[in-house]
Amino acid sequence: MATAPQSVPAVPSTAVPSSRTGVSAVTAVPAAGNAAALAHFAARLTFETDAADVAADLAAGVPGLVVIDSRSTESWEQGHIPGAVHLPTALIAARGDSVVPPGATVVTYCWGPGCNGATRAALEFARLGHPVKEMLGGFEYWAREGHPVQTARGVSRRPADALTAPVSGVSCAC
Repeated sequence: MATAPQSVPAVPSTAVPSSRTGVSAVTAVPAAGNAAALAHFAARLTFETDAADVAADLAAGVPGLVVIDSRSTESWEQGHIPGAVHLPTALIAARGDSVVPPGATVVTYCWGPGCNGATRAALEFARLGHPVKEMLGGFEYWAREGHPVQTARGVSRRPADALTAPVSGVSCAC
């Protein structure tokens, strides 16, 4: 004997922001207060960095920075940041302390914004007690911004993608 379909409880409607209703999509949920905003944005900067800042520090030879590529060997061979250390996430617990000097800051990267491999790698380094930041955009944005890429054939640069960086090659100076 078939049972009648159960009804789904009605979901209360909420105002859909639209220019026709006069409700703002941006301010429908108010911005955080100043103290909360200061804490949030300051905290984000303690956990994250970007390709342009990493490139600037590497070019300047800033000491105490270890850039870790947490991708597979095949990915590493396809191209990586010159000077980076290849250490797949699965090996960090066993080998992380041997590749990162005490007190050095680790920067992890993986493929790009659609991959959370750098986040997992950063977590592993944090578990080992190392100061660590994740590079936003990963290798994708490193290459798209026109930074140098190392392969077995040498170091090359792609033109900057106008959607990610000034094509003039000058820093965006954000």
